[in-house]
Amino acid sequence: MSLTDILKTERIIKVDEEEILSSVLNKLGSSHDAAFVFSKKNKYLGAINPYYCLIKSSYPANAKVKHCLFHPPKIYLDNALTKVAQSMIDSKVHYLPVFLDKNKEEFVGIISARRLLSYFKNLDLFKVKIAEVLKNKKPLVTIEENEPIGKAINLFRKTHYSKLVVVNGGGKLKGVLSYFDLIAYLALPKTKEAAGDKKGEKISFLNLPVKNFTKTYVVVLKKDNFLSDVINLILEKKIGSVIIANEDKVPEGIVTTRDILQFFIQKNTSYEKPKNSTLQFGGFFKPKMI
Repeated sequence: MSLTDILKTERIIKVDEEEILSSVLNKLGSSHDAAFVFSKKNKYLGAINPYYCLIKSSYPANAKVKHCLFHPPKIYLDNALTKVAQSMIDSKVHYLPVFLDKNKEEFVGIISARRLLSYFKNLDLFKVKIAEVLKNKKPLVTIEENEPIGKAINLFRKTHYSKLVVVNGGGKLKGVLSYFDLIAYLALPKTKEAAGDKKGEKISFLNLPVKNFTKTYVVVLKKDNFLSDVINLILEKKIGSVIIANEDKVPEGIVTTRDILQFFIQKNTSYEKPKNSTLQFGGFFKPKMI
């Protein structure tokens, strides 16, 4: 398969170099997203990404995007899919600019992780049990719902994960906490006066419980489901990861888009597309919601 078969040329988030950072970030939905910046003469300049603009750097919200540029890896039409997948992993960005070739760096579109996954779902390579994939992963990092958000932020920084699995006091799944969802709060002053507090006592954002920021709607699969099931759910539900839990709702792992890209790179050997391999959502398994 050629990269041109999954190249995205329309509905790309393109912004002018004079736009304000805050307005551009509002167009993005996760820390892996990107907006592509162009000059007045339609020359590609770079990209805007939440992780690089607000986590690795601290650009002011009213800065012009031309001063906040991130330069993601450049992809060329003759690059192998393994090269594309590795570039997404290394950069932590799931939308990369694509150019005609190195001699003529003409911007021709972008490649997204979702487009790669749409191709992956038809491969026999991904008909492997989730349990096999989890064997090669680091132990699951969880946080209890009543822990302070400050502890969660320290975990994000220590592990470099973009999501944490949230559990209750009994270790049962309650939801997912995303670093991206905290960005708006982290940009605010560290403390604020509590409403109705006569003493005007300061309450630290970092002391608020994790459950205040947890997304409780998550999709769950079991270890005996297939990795292809995960891919189908990520595409169908437009999410970035799937939680793996047992019958008692105790989380046993998480499979992310990054894991799928990494699996493709590690297992990329000779294989053929299965004749009728596309698994329809709800066909061979029934995901659970919490």
